[in-house]
Parts: sequence; C-alpha cells; structure tokens
Amino acid sequence: MSAPTQQQGAGGQPRPTLTVFDAVAMIVGIVIGVGIFKAPSIVAGNVSGETAFIALWVAGGVISLIGALCYAELGSSHPNAGGEYYFLSKAYGDWLGFLFAWARMTVIQTGAIAAIAFVFGDYASTLLPLGSKSSAIYAGLAVIAITALNVAGTSQSKWVQNALTIALAIAILAVVVGGLSAPAASVPAASPVTGDARSWFSGLALIFVLLTYGGWNEAAYLTAEMRDTRRNIVRALVIGIVVITVLYVLLNLAYLKVLGLGGMQASKAIASDLMRATWGQGGAWLLGIVVVSAALSTLNATVFTGARTNYALGRDFIIFRALGRWNEKSSAPVNALLVQGAISLALVALASFTPDGFTTMVAYTAPAFWLFFMLIGMSLFLLREQQPANQSPFRVPLYPFTPILFVNVCGYMLYSTLDYAMSLDPGSIGAMVGIAMLASGVPVLMWAKRRAAEAA
Repeated sequence: MSAPTQQQGAGGQPRPTLTVFDAVAMIVGIVIGVGIFKAPSIVAGNVSGETAFIALWVAGGVISLIGALCYAELGSSHPNAGGEYYFLSKAYGDWLGFLFAWARMTVIQTGAIAAIAFVFGDYASTLLPLGSKSSAIYAGLAVIAITALNVAGTSQSKWVQNALTIALAIAILAVVVGGLSAPAASVPAASPVTGDARSWFSGLALIFVLLTYGGWNEAAYLTAEMRDTRRNIVRALVIGIVVITVLYVLLNLAYLKVLGLGGMQASKAIASDLMRATWGQGGAWLLGIVVVSAALSTLNATVFTGARTNYALGRDFIIFRALGRWNEKSSAPVNALLVQGAISLALVALASFTPDGFTTMVAYTAPAFWLFFMLIGMSLFLLREQQPANQSPFRVPLYPFTPILFVNVCGYMLYSTLDYAMSLDPGSIGAMVGIAMLASGVPVLMWAKRRAAEAA
C-alpha cells in the first residue's frame, strides 16, 4: 500500500514557522516533567551504589541520544506533520499507520495527557485543595485550558511553551545550586539493590530512568513546521537531549549530596525532602509551584504534538475527514485538537474513580507506546531502501549497529512495562483497557477501508 502524502485532505497546510530554539524548548518541555521528581527514589532502591546510580542516568541520556539520531534520519529524510504515523505508513503500509494513529488518539497521547494532568492536579491540590476529587478537577481544567490555548494558535502556544520551559529550567537549576552548595547531611545507610546483589542495577531501575527521559520522539511531529528541517531536526534533538541529560545528572547529584542513597530510598517525595533540607518548609512549598509549572509545560507540548497525528489521520482516511482540516487563521489543526481534548477529558473522568489516576494512566499507555516505538526503530531499515524527500538527508552514524541497539532497548522496555503494569493494582486494569482500545482499532480500520472502497 502507498503511504499517505502531505497534499491529501482538506484545508490548509502546515507552514515552517518553528526555529531550532522553538523545537528545543518543545523537546525539553515534554521530557523534563514530573518524572524527575518521582523516579529517582525508585531508581536509588534498585542500584548497587552511588556510582551505578549516576551512571544509569548518564546511560539514559546516551540511549535517548541513540534513538534521537535514528529519528533525526527519519525526520530529515521524510519530513511530515504526521511524524511517526507517516514513517510507519511509508515503511509498512497504511494499515499499520492507521493502527498507530488510532492508538495514539485513544491510548498513547490522550493517556499521556491525562496522566500529566493528574500530576498537575496532585501538586495543585497541595497548594489549594478543592475537595475529595480535587486532583481530577484540576486535571480536567488543565486539559481544557491547554487545549483552548492551542486552538487559539501555534504562535501563542509556542511562546507560552518557551516561557514555561525557561522558567522550569531556571527553577531546576535553583534546586541544583541549593542542593550542591548545602553541606552533606547525615543520612541512613543504603539498602542493597533489589534482586541479585552482584548486579550493578535491576531492570526496574532502567525502566524508570528511560520513562523519565521519554518524550523526545515528539520532535517527529514538528518536521513539517520547522525551518530548514534537514539540518535543524538534528540540531534540535541533539541539543535538547544534551540539555536534559545535564540537568538530570546535576539534579541527581544534588539529591545524593543532601539525602544520600539511603535517604533517597526512604523518601516518598524526594524533591520536597531536598528542598526542605536546604531551604526549609518554604522551599518545599516552592517546589509545588515548580512541579505545577513542569506539568503545565509538559502538558502544553504534549497537546501541541499529539493533535498532529489526528490531523494526519483525518487527511488520509475519509471516516476521519473532519480531523484533517488545518485552520489557516490559527495555524493549527483545530478539529484534531478538540477531539483529542474530549478523549483526554473522558480518560480523566474514568481514572478519577481509581485510587491513583496517574498510575492508572501510565499503565494504560506504556505497552502500546513501546510496541510502536520498536516498530518505528525497525522502519529505519525499510525506509533506507526508499527514495528520501531530501537529496542529502542526515544519516545515523554507525549504521546498522545504532538502530539495532535502539530496537533491542525498545523490545526490552515493552516486555518490562507489560510485566510491571500487570503486577500493579489498579495498574493492571489500566493496562488491560489500553490493550483493548488498541485492539478495537482493527474493526475501525476495516470500516475505514470499506468506506474508502465505496468512495473510490
């Protein structure tokens, strides 16, 4: 089957308005979210010592950079607003592209939006509680507000994103400086790594490190709106991941200095404990504002990029034609944004009835995310055999070793996230519902094919 083309569908087309700085801000804003305030304590409990702990965060940056180089070749060779959807369609056929777009619209992106919104709600509730369903109320309001911002236009959205990302980076650096300049505290001894004591780290540690680095792949959806895509997509990905890795390593060094590995293992809110130890209770309250800003930054970037797949889906399949309209006035896929927002709100409402909305949404999205991530990595081998859109695209170094390593890591993460999600309660419910939603795309695909045949 032929891959979808940029010219199909109704309405206008994306314009190249994003600079390297805009794209870097988007990548950093997506990746540096609430994970860095949650994952380190879990990682600390699954490593053999401080050296292994820091080495694992560096390794997470290296693995992300390897994946980013693969994406840079895909994006510079085949720039398209559909991003990963377009890569899968062009490599395997439009059937897999459809299933991915369906999964992204109903599971991956909308589930991620709901999960981020719940974290925003959790921390906003510590500042101003709104009752027993405070977190869900804040989550719903955040989805509505950020969707409305993106409907207003790409220009407004990207400037808010840039401002939030800069504020977040400054706040994290302030925490880093406070932690690294503080005297080392007396901390409890660290417990041995879970599982084989001879191991440097357990598999669970790598899972949470890579989940914390997750989101840089969203740059694939910016390729059609970037100036000079062939060079700038590489620059944006490399600069973005280097910035993220440096901030993560510095923040974890600050955690280690103030709390020690044992103190990190015992902490339920590691960043709050660091701020309380260095700046007192006021510092812990300030952290709530930092995390709220991080969640909003991540939410805005995720909403921005997520709607681009829905736009591509509507551009190529008649049953979703309304999603494929590009609003020239706001320079945004307005219908796609509205549908994405509605589904995300529905997921927030459903998850509000579970004990932990964030955990439920993570388990809901993770298996489908890593399955398609692995298939996208494999698509590089297939697309290398096709004529690129650019005459001299970026080529990933050390081919084919680099993409092989990336695909293997994705396969390991798929296995690990399935095993982890099914061991959780209520996470297992979220995982099962997510898999069911992915499977429901098969009959929808059959319906789309039938309608296309009737219209031909």
